[in-house]
Amino acid sequence: MKTKPELVLDAAGVIASNFSPRFWQELVWRYGLPYDKLAQFKQEIRVSLWTGVISEDEFWDEICSGFPAIDRDEARIQLLSQITPLPAADQIPRWSEHANIHLLSNHRLEWLELIVDPLRPYLRSVTISSTAGCCKPDAPIYERVEQHFESKAPILFVDDQAKNFKEPELRGWTTLLADEQGGWVNRVNRFLAI
Repeated sequence: MKTKPELVLDAAGVIASNFSPRFWQELVWRYGLPYDKLAQFKQEIRVSLWTGVISEDEFWDEICSGFPAIDRDEARIQLLSQITPLPAADQIPRWSEHANIHLLSNHRLEWLELIVDPLRPYLRSVTISSTAGCCKPDAPIYERVEQHFESKAPILFVDDQAKNFKEPELRGWTTLLADEQGGWVNRVNRFLAI
């Protein structure tokens, strides 16, 4: 029996819409916040948010204490409304017939559940930074995904940010930048010979 290739997909910008930067711009516009201070907050909280050092509740506590004009419930609804499936998510059941599919994302599991849960039957593994305790582009998160690979099958990693490719390329993975127009889907089909 032929070994299936490993297909590693990012979530935001690949199978789900990316809430950033729209969400942050929406906060600036809706609540009259200073963009530079919000951008600084976003940068300072990035790693602790994505790696699960802080909980989702703590994230909302931090942002609302730093920017009291923000309505917490309204802002959370706004953020979640911007995370929607992209057309590539519909390809996953078909791709799973030809590859072992792994989800690898810097994200909060709470924010991705509605998109990921229906896809779980087609996924070999799901590695979300908030539960993994590490994030891209650092080596430990790629090591976690590799634990789910079968033997030495070819590996294709799709991400919408080239800055996440250095470590996978050092590991021998083939990388593919997801373009906003979705042309990358055809390249995945060619990689899987379908």
